[in-house]
Amino acid sequence: MSHLKLFAATVKWHGIKLLQKQDIARRVFLHDRRYVSSGTSEPFLSGSNSNYVEEMYYAWLENPKSVHKGFMAYMNRIWTKSFSYFLARKWSSEKRFGLEGCEVMIPALKTIIDKSSEMGIEYVIMGMPHRGRLNVLANVIRKELEQIFCQFDPKLEAADEGSGDVKYHLGMYHERINRATNKKITLSLMANPSHLEAVDPVVQGKTKAEQFYRGDTAGKKVMSILLHGDAAFAGQGVVYETFHLSDLPSYTTNGTIHVVVNNQIGFTTDPRMARSSPYPTDVARVVNAPIFHVNADDPEAVMYVCSVAAEWRNTFNKDVVVDLVCYRRRGHNEMDEPMFTQPLMYKQIHKQVPVLKKYADKLIADGTVTLQEFEEEIAKYDRICEEAYTRSKDNKILHIKHWLDSPWPGFFNVDGEPKSMSCPPTGISEDLLTHIGNVASSVPVKDFKIHSGLSRILRARLEMTKNRVVDWALAEYMAFGSFLKEGIHVRLSGQDVERGTFSHRHHVLHDQEVDKRTCVPMNHLWEQQAPYTVCNSSLSEYGVLGFELGFAMASPNALVCWEAQFGDFHNTAQCIIDQFISSGQAKWVRHNGIVLLLPHGMEGMGPEHSSARPERFLQMSNDDSDAYPEAFFSQLYECNWIVVNCSTPANYFHVLRRQILLPFRKPLIVLTPKSLLRHPEAKSSFDEMVSGTTFQRVIPENGLAAHAPHEVKRVIFCTGKVYYDLVKERKNQDLEKQVAITRLEQISPFPFDLLKEELEKYPGADLVWCQEEHKNSGYYDYVKPRFRTIVNHTRPIWYVGREPAAAAATGNKNTHLVSLRRFLDTAFNLEAFEGKTF
Repeated sequence: MSHLKLFAATVKWHGIKLLQKQDIARRVFLHDRRYVSSGTSEPFLSGSNSNYVEEMYYAWLENPKSVHKGFMAYMNRIWTKSFSYFLARKWSSEKRFGLEGCEVMIPALKTIIDKSSEMGIEYVIMGMPHRGRLNVLANVIRKELEQIFCQFDPKLEAADEGSGDVKYHLGMYHERINRATNKKITLSLMANPSHLEAVDPVVQGKTKAEQFYRGDTAGKKVMSILLHGDAAFAGQGVVYETFHLSDLPSYTTNGTIHVVVNNQIGFTTDPRMARSSPYPTDVARVVNAPIFHVNADDPEAVMYVCSVAAEWRNTFNKDVVVDLVCYRRRGHNEMDEPMFTQPLMYKQIHKQVPVLKKYADKLIADGTVTLQEFEEEIAKYDRICEEAYTRSKDNKILHIKHWLDSPWPGFFNVDGEPKSMSCPPTGISEDLLTHIGNVASSVPVKDFKIHSGLSRILRARLEMTKNRVVDWALAEYMAFGSFLKEGIHVRLSGQDVERGTFSHRHHVLHDQEVDKRTCVPMNHLWEQQAPYTVCNSSLSEYGVLGFELGFAMASPNALVCWEAQFGDFHNTAQCIIDQFISSGQAKWVRHNGIVLLLPHGMEGMGPEHSSARPERFLQMSNDDSDAYPEAFFSQLYECNWIVVNCSTPANYFHVLRRQILLPFRKPLIVLTPKSLLRHPEAKSSFDEMVSGTTFQRVIPENGLAAHAPHEVKRVIFCTGKVYYDLVKERKNQDLEKQVAITRLEQISPFPFDLLKEELEKYPGADLVWCQEEHKNSGYYDYVKPRFRTIVNHTRPIWYVGREPAAAAATGNKNTHLVSLRRFLDTAFNLEAFEGKTF
């Protein structure tokens, strides 16, 4: 027992240090006992878990040679080092982000994959930064060398639409036979941006999805490996967020192996300036993960530790960390001069004998290989590289789709194009609407006591179903439920989504008398249906949104939604939005149908709970304000994402349905309501949702003004909640014949065709854009040039709304109401723009 306590304390505070491979007697290990606290038994160190690692550690201490695989480590080192040398020789002035100083990473990864394959793993999903990426692609994933080498050709033309990305950001998907086990293994290296560690939750999300679709609830078939740099592992908060997802029921991937390339420097920053903890891996202690510190110049120790780490993960299904203590032979990239900032460190590094030579000398001295065999292997791999280099010159066109990390077999045609360029109607039968409404109004579990307030909500739902109307929550329920019948998995994640921030959803019912007893009526719609996953997330946006993005990558036949507690909270996940969601298809030819639900509306709730910042999404939309598109469906296919602000529950229902019925996938940004959730006018009839109906990109005026369009003095265009304020004010001022109000439901891609029809319908009317947001936010800067394109710059589009402001909204209720009153007065003052120039 004393050994167990000692080991628990040692792992907790220091990791397992193999910085120097020595034949340390057990008495030395026990002698150190007085220098560490006994600590307490941590969850991961209970029982067999602790015994396992203790036995592995002592096995190494007592007889290191009994557990090494010298020749395999030697061969892997040759391939790694030779690949790096070949790149340096051919492209000495190019950024390569080589592994010199940590060449052991390649045999380390191979050991992990081989051991995991031996233990039943069939699919490994990996994420890593730029350092060593080309080497991993070549020697672990087994990407064709000529495909890598041709990326260095400055004359290589891009065949795919979009921007593409630099070679050390690209991913890869590959199925092959694992040589060590003779079993089939699938490897996926995720594409990622330069933003270090941003890919971590994305990898975890995709891993979770692959486990989910395979029924791999224990993580015995699919696993993830994450590679990190020491500075980023300690410094990036998303690492902490990702660790905290590791054991949550709807987010766990049943253990991840983390490999840290600890070259003891971050670009130009010393560790003493980069972290406050003793080790860069200390963040892993928050989940009590075992941490193995190992000398990267000792290949046998590294391979042994990696084998133990793989066994740990696949036996106990918990995270584990391998810290490769190494160095970086060159600067941050090959063009960088490290002597500027770390002169003494690099004087020592320059004296270091390359590990391949050091290890080869050892094996030659041991008689494991001969000098001739060593030289022959070097020449053999160099010859392979030269032949691939020659073939690479034949590649004149770069196809990024050949680097796709998440293919969807059968979804697109063989050329990667949609199988059709149309979308069927998104409505469903009335019987289906009624059935879903009845289940949504019930408690389908016997002897289940719900809260009395919830009983009133369910009775109200039942009454709406009988009256053939829906509110926002019921429309969402029907969209989700209809997919489940069609075999489409629906996943809704985010903070408080089970109940809904505004207590409107209630997708998870809680028994008022039995603790932790819950019911999800959505999973009781039919005997044969797809599962519905609704899960409250940790209080994280960056990590959780990245996770859901990764989940959506795995299959096009799932509706994956992430809801922000309030719309503006998405800005703490801005990196995922900017680097992955907005630009992912352009950079990596990777479609993704994730849905972002962002509560939005100026309702006097203060600067932080009002605006979902639609202007940011619109600014990043790729449609051209000066080009009138030929067809609206082509707009959808060519856009980078879709931004909507629906004003009716029916249209929200339809846009969710359309997301899956489209023959391709685009991210969908939905500005969802708050006060409209219970607004008496914000209801829709079944007639707007039955078979044959579809999403309305624009909802035109259909009242008195539409019947006499030549008498209309003003057309007000708007989107979202402000429509209800405008309709009420128009009625109060008795201007229903003089003022038409048209709603933009889909803001981007801009509905040029439908708005052109509206503008031509009212040739003599003033054109006004009205929004409740401040002028320097919201939609005006986006819609103004597009309206001008429609009218060929012959008519102005006037602005009505709040004045520019630094904050998104006021925190004073009276100020909010005064500004609302002011812009409503302007909107219906038919002389407001007389004599003004545009």
